[in-house]
Amino acid sequence: MFDILVYLFESYIHADACPESEQLARKLSAAGFEDEEITEALEWLSGLRRVAETALPCVAPSAGAIRLYAEEETVRLNPECRGFLAFLESAGVLDALSREMIIERAMALDKLSINLNRLKVIVLMVLWQQEQPMDSLIVDELLSSEDEEQGPVLH
Repeated sequence: MFDILVYLFESYIHADACPESEQLARKLSAAGFEDEEITEALEWLSGLRRVAETALPCVAPSAGAIRLYAEEETVRLNPECRGFLAFLESAGVLDALSREMIIERAMALDKLSINLNRLKVIVLMVLWQQEQPMDSLIVDELLSSEDEEQGPVLH
């Protein structure tokens, strides 16, 4: 499913340019993706659109405010994921509303474990859906994998 999400980001610069579900499913199938993955990705994207349409603007948290995670969220989002979200928010890439949409979409993946790579794709897709302008360094970071981040092992 995550391969499909990255494919959509790379194929459609603007979320509005992405075709409707039926046509998109045909295009994804023609591109070689499995039907089950296509269905999962389209359902997840549909949920993202629903959340984006119904999301109300948040009152900006006061300076120094910390987002406290529910127990279920801490189980699903490890410290590395939560730290990455805090980093993006402190860097001004995310606002409180975007952060909450990302957490909601991560929690919607109840069958999958959420690691940092998967969280990065979720962040990418939420920002893409909102048509947020993204710095190329942020896009590179969101598209990087753990293997690239590890670097050499020092003994």
